Amino acid sequence: MSEGFFSRGFRGRRQKSDLSGRIPPGQYLERGFPVLSAGPTPHTPLASWDFSILGEVDQPKRWTWDEFHTLPRETVTKDIHCVTKWSKLDTHWEGVSLDTLLAQVTYDASYVIAFSDGGYTTNLPLEEVLDGKAWVVDTYDG
Repeated sequence: MSEGFFSRGFRGRRQKSDLSGRIPPGQYLERGFPVLSAGPTPHTPLASWDFSILGEVDQPKRWTWDEFHTLPRETVTKDIHCVTKWSKLDTHWEGVSLDTLLAQVTYDASYVIAFSDGGYTTNLPLEEVLDGKAWVVDTYDG
């Protein structure tokens, strides 16, 4: 197994579980936290970390790590259902709601595009991320 393709913690498929509808068909329950990646996880020094909202906004907005941590924070508990067929239940996260972040800009967009430090991107309709449906999290499990 190549360390560059499979991240530590990935141990292969587990047994499928039936948990009263919490596990979608074809998924299996995972108690660990397998992370599959196309390469190593990038390390970003907190002194150079930033988060920005730009594009179809009146004024782009940028937060440093310290500024981001002054924003109102929320804790959420959610199930994760990964496209690689594993599910992890009751995961605990802490971060800032997208509602809080987007309230600080005036925007004329119907979609968001999220860019990660490692090069991954995804686009989502705004209706799928507003009203308490999405967060930028920085803390897992306390």
